[in-house]
Amino acid sequence: MKLGLQNVRNLNDAFRSYESISRMRPLPGPKQFTQLLSGVVKLKEYSAAIYIFKDMSCNLGVLVNEYTMNVAINCYCLSNRVDYGFSILGWFFKRGCVPDGFTFSTLLKGLFREDRINEAQGLFRKMVKEELCELSVVTYGTVIDGLCKAGNTPMAIEMLRVMEKGRSCKPNTHIYSMVIDSLCKDRMIDNALKLFDEMSEKGISRNVVTYSALISGLCNLSRWSEVKMLMEEMISYKLYPNVVTYNSLVDALCKEGLVDEAEEVLQIMKKHNVNPDLISYNSLMDGYCLQGRMDEARYVFDSSMAHMNVAPDIWSYSILINGYCKKKKIDDAMHIFREMPRKRLKPDVATYTTILKGLFRGGRCSEALEIFDELQAVGLTPNFYTYCNMLDGLCRNGEVERALLLLDALEGKVGGKHHLHINYYSVVIDGLCGAEKLDVARALFNDLPSKGLKPDVVTYNILIKGCCQNGLLEEAKDILLKMEQASLSPNEITYNVIIKGNLRGGKYEDAAKFFEEMCAKGFSPDSYTFELLLDLLGTTDQNPIIFKMIQKLAPNTLKQKIPNQ
Repeated sequence: MKLGLQNVRNLNDAFRSYESISRMRPLPGPKQFTQLLSGVVKLKEYSAAIYIFKDMSCNLGVLVNEYTMNVAINCYCLSNRVDYGFSILGWFFKRGCVPDGFTFSTLLKGLFREDRINEAQGLFRKMVKEELCELSVVTYGTVIDGLCKAGNTPMAIEMLRVMEKGRSCKPNTHIYSMVIDSLCKDRMIDNALKLFDEMSEKGISRNVVTYSALISGLCNLSRWSEVKMLMEEMISYKLYPNVVTYNSLVDALCKEGLVDEAEEVLQIMKKHNVNPDLISYNSLMDGYCLQGRMDEARYVFDSSMAHMNVAPDIWSYSILINGYCKKKKIDDAMHIFREMPRKRLKPDVATYTTILKGLFRGGRCSEALEIFDELQAVGLTPNFYTYCNMLDGLCRNGEVERALLLLDALEGKVGGKHHLHINYYSVVIDGLCGAEKLDVARALFNDLPSKGLKPDVVTYNILIKGCCQNGLLEEAKDILLKMEQASLSPNEITYNVIIKGNLRGGKYEDAAKFFEEMCAKGFSPDSYTFELLLDLLGTTDQNPIIFKMIQKLAPNTLKQKIPNQ
């Protein structure tokens, strides 16, 4: 009897098929049930697959085999429930089955997926020591991939070296490509190039993936001559760039501001029958938006993507919304934002946060507050960036009291997914200083330890600036001292703030002292500090001090300002 399991196109089909074969007498063997189970997994309906597995094995009494149990373990791991996956190991032994390399590789992958790196490494060591299964390239690849994704590239390289020393399981192109890609993402491009050369020396072929990883790494470091050389070498081996290779070029060129060159790369792609995809167009749009060329970004969105039958996604809309917001074309941004539901796209938290920031920056405070309410009404949870933009936007629009109320509300939500961040307080302290409410800012700063928070350099800089703006130069120096006592080193901003404060307050000797400290630490005055020094030159009785500070920076500028000295 044909069960028609190949016709499972959705979850309803799956449950109908399961109900049908469950009523058959005698029951089909595990093969048919496993076939159905695999179909449900292909639909990515892991919870449903787990339900079917439990029902068939516990209620129907189907004698599941190794393959069925491996499918169940994979479902648990893909559902971020690796602990339940380990519980299935007990079933293996009860049924006289032996877990194989696939079983353990799946569990390793599940542990890495849940960022349980130490446990994954522990399991692998146990597999080696107790010879739990035959180690294959797939097993090693799972561990190396997990280590790379966890940012532990040195350990991944160590694992690669262990493979090299073995007899039966040598690293292949895929293994090398993973490690090279991870090194490139860590910006350790020279190490990646050495490993790349090593492949050639050991007779291991390089493929498009290997070249693409290196090209991406070199692009991100603007090493264009080497990019060109690798592209030429790649083609000479009849390995032709794919969409991933070209996308690395497009993205890097756009980030460098070379959008016209990126547009040329897209034309080359089409010429070589490599169709630009959503990533290609999103990168190009982002490049145009970064340059404020909104008409061209909109043309890509409206025409270029449609011409290539590429549908914009949430990120495409977010890029365009962000671009319009930066150009202060808030009405255009809102139009795009409201268009999303009509295209059956639901704005995510990032999209809401972007439009929220744009509205605040455009002085449209009440609309921003409505967007914030809407975000929560549609079932989304504001994240760290949402709250930072809310607090900043309220302060920028003279709503410091409202910002304080929001901060109080956040304090009341602590627990679960809600955590207090020092950034929240830094933003509000800055707003209070700007609103000339230094007493409240000071009190909020002093209360941080009771909330389990430590001020960082940014927080200290804000309060130092607030004191300087209010002429409280001695207090500013005291705060600087407390900052150093807290093992926080002043940065370039700290010195520029306190130097400007002392210059404006007529404390030229103190300004000179901080100036010397700043220069000794390799920092430089910003443009505002330099302009202030030039303005003061010739207008004070302390010309020698000002003269000496400027002379250290720009002797030629000084000669132009005072030619007779």
